[in-house]
Amino acid sequence: QVQLVESGGGLVQAGGSLRLSCATSGRTFSSYGMGWFRQHPGKEREFVATISWSGGITYYADSVKGRFTISRDNAKNTVYLQMNSLKPEDTAVYYCAAHIGGTTYNPGDYDYWGQGTQVTVSS
Repeated sequence: QVQLVESGGGLVQAGGSLRLSCATSGRTFSSYGMGWFRQHPGKEREFVATISWSGGITYYADSVKGRFTISRDNAKNTVYLQMNSLKPEDTAVYYCAAHIGGTTYNPGDYDYWGQGTQVTVSS
């Protein structure tokens, strides 16, 4: 069993930055591909970014490419999402997730999820 706990969400003005963290339990963190997803009110959960177990492969949604950076520290069992140049449309609940395998865009492929952290970007 893997537990994921997100932190770092909050309220920020447009153009600002936030860094989300996702701390995980378990000794097999380095075996998991990790992802960040977000969910706008009344909408489906959508892919934001994913990173391979080694950190060597990353993919991003077009809407965040060039603004967001996913990274991981396997020694700390933590994955991060650095969010720069935030826009009001980035307002959502952000979730991290773990996948036993490689990188994937599909939320249905992920095995474990955190509880989410709210990010609100004011205009």
